[in-house]
Amino acid sequence: MVRRYEELNRLLSSPDVASDPAKIREYAQEHAEIAGLVEAYREHEKVSDELATTQAMLSEEIDSEMRDMIREEIAQLERRLKQAEGRLRALLLPKDPRDHRNTIVEIRAGTGGEEAALFAADLFAMYTQYASQHGWESEILSSNETGIGGYKEIILEIKGKGAFSRLKYESGVHRVQRVPVTETSGRIHTSTATVAVLPEVDEVEVDIDENDLRVDVFRARGHGGQSVNTTDSAVRITHLPTGLVVQCQDERSQLQNRARALSILRARVYDLEYQRQLNEVGETRRHQVGTGERSEKIRTYNFHQNRVTDHRLGVSVHRLQAVLAGDLDEFIDRLVVIDEAERLQAGSG
Repeated sequence: MVRRYEELNRLLSSPDVASDPAKIREYAQEHAEIAGLVEAYREHEKVSDELATTQAMLSEEIDSEMRDMIREEIAQLERRLKQAEGRLRALLLPKDPRDHRNTIVEIRAGTGGEEAALFAADLFAMYTQYASQHGWESEILSSNETGIGGYKEIILEIKGKGAFSRLKYESGVHRVQRVPVTETSGRIHTSTATVAVLPEVDEVEVDIDENDLRVDVFRARGHGGQSVNTTDSAVRITHLPTGLVVQCQDERSQLQNRARALSILRARVYDLEYQRQLNEVGETRRHQVGTGERSEKIRTYNFHQNRVTDHRLGVSVHRLQAVLAGDLDEFIDRLVVIDEAERLQAGSG
């Protein structure tokens, strides 16, 4: 990897490559992907050499005070070497091949009626703000609104480096405990919404046969059921082999809605196949961290106590509004660490 990194340095400064923008992008991306690993390796080698040199000093004729100082320095270098080795091991872990992809996030109201739909809208706002904080772009692909600002379902695309690698830990059941705006007696209700985070895929990776599709077109409808345009622009696509159904009506053009529906369908078919392969080879880990198990309750948002609890971590924080404003990194950072630790354990077992 170090040799390849040095070769990329030479290529990026080559006049031949400088005149080819596509090559520059290709080499620069590869360079960026392995830079952290090379840096960690060089730090490991540097500390290892320092440790060997310092240990050799103990064989020299020195007074007891100097010997104690050398031993203290050796202890410090051994700690640094262990840290460097841990970082290097983590960087050498096999990457999730989906991590570099853009992301499709599907949010659906669960139990709780109108309150669940309003909670789905809160989650949608939370993820769009999280995306914005990380410099990612977000766009609604499909939505099914209710009359008072909620969503029975909303699907968005999030584009940006590392989007899927972070958001994949959000798949699962999210639960809210609060007094609904529709509740007159002031009782706390519990409602749920499910989140599915899928990697976006292109046509080459997932080839969907047109003969396997049933395409229905109809007039798009807004909340309350009223027609929002006068043409059959909404599209519903059923993938016959899997039974997957995707519906899009947000665009005014039937072609645009069809393209968006196919994009969502490809992501779902890809995810279905990916999960099947994992199960076949027995790679699904016992814990839910990173596996995207959608039936798993992963987080509770309790408004009365200003508390958010992540059930996978067993951690609660009392800053609910900050979390709903997109402050998710405290949870996601910990989940990444646990995920890496589990993969390291699996690799050494």
